[in-house]
Amino acid sequence: MSELMIKPRLRWACRRGMLELDVLLAPFVEEGYDALTLEQKHIFERLLAADDPDLFSWFMGHARSKDAELQALVELILKRVKV
Repeated sequence: MSELMIKPRLRWACRRGMLELDVLLAPFVEEGYDALTLEQKHIFERLLAADDPDLFSWFMGHARSKDAELQALVELILKRVKV
């Protein structure tokens, strides 16, 4: 799938049921997604498939993902937000 088709699909997937997730994920797609490696882009798509309560817990630091790749991407997104 071309990059032109992927971005709109990712933007839509970033629209979650929680504002806290929207303000983390949507800007990341616009400003950080292109800098990811191909492997990280696939991991990001897996991250978006996670349930909102899990994502909220991971991003707010209440829990860590049992999947090390997902947790690493959560940390990368959080680090980018704090810069």
